[in-house]
Amino acid sequence: MNPTDRPRIVSREEWIAARKAHLRNEKALTRMRDIVAAERRALPWVKVEKTYVFDTPEGERTLADLFRGRSQLIVHHFMFGPEWEAGCPSCSLEADHAEGAIVHLENHDVAYVRVSRAPLEKLESYRKRMGWTARWVSSYGSDFNFDFNVSVSPRELAAGRFYYNYQFIEDSRYQIDELPGLSVFYKDDDGIVFHTYSCYARGNEEVIGAFVYLDITPKGRNEKEIMDWVRRHDEYDETDSANAGCHSG
Repeated sequence: MNPTDRPRIVSREEWIAARKAHLRNEKALTRMRDIVAAERRALPWVKVEKTYVFDTPEGERTLADLFRGRSQLIVHHFMFGPEWEAGCPSCSLEADHAEGAIVHLENHDVAYVRVSRAPLEKLESYRKRMGWTARWVSSYGSDFNFDFNVSVSPRELAAGRFYYNYQFIEDSRYQIDELPGLSVFYKDDDGIVFHTYSCYARGNEEVIGAFVYLDITPKGRNEKEIMDWVRRHDEYDETDSANAGCHSG
């Protein structure tokens, strides 16, 4: 950080006064987060009418099968297209965070699964490379990704217009065939599955703890483009650390 860009240097007493003033906003944000979470839980549901079938290590399974005895299911729409040789670095960052949470989710009536269009053998190979344990299934040949607006068809790409994050996208910067998201489902006692929630783009940030840590540091996320610093966790090296220092001046 360039010395000219630093905030004022003050006494401890002045710092406490400024910190307490900021605390009011932090508490307001916490209360607003509670309000938004309650509003989210109160959203209406949509019955899933279509039978989606996925390729899994145990063979073909339906969406209802992915609950594995629980009533709630979180799906991480992980960007990994059929022709790709590795998963998206940003989705990999999110997956790193989920690994530690899964045991707690599963013991709180929530199943978790990653879904991508890449063939299962590619997913399994990349999962082993990353050292992950979460279930990962392939939706290749299914409408699932397209119905939940995280995969873009060649026709839509050619037209330069597709639906994502509850709006039509025409910005050339976002013309890509796979996009990130999270979707949540509920299965009732009769086995009927309902879609309760989906978020996309920066909506996924809520589950990525590294952002929270960075946001409390003086340099923050220190990025020119969103997530331009992110690497797969086995691809960081001393060059990345050196570059991070150079950004600071």
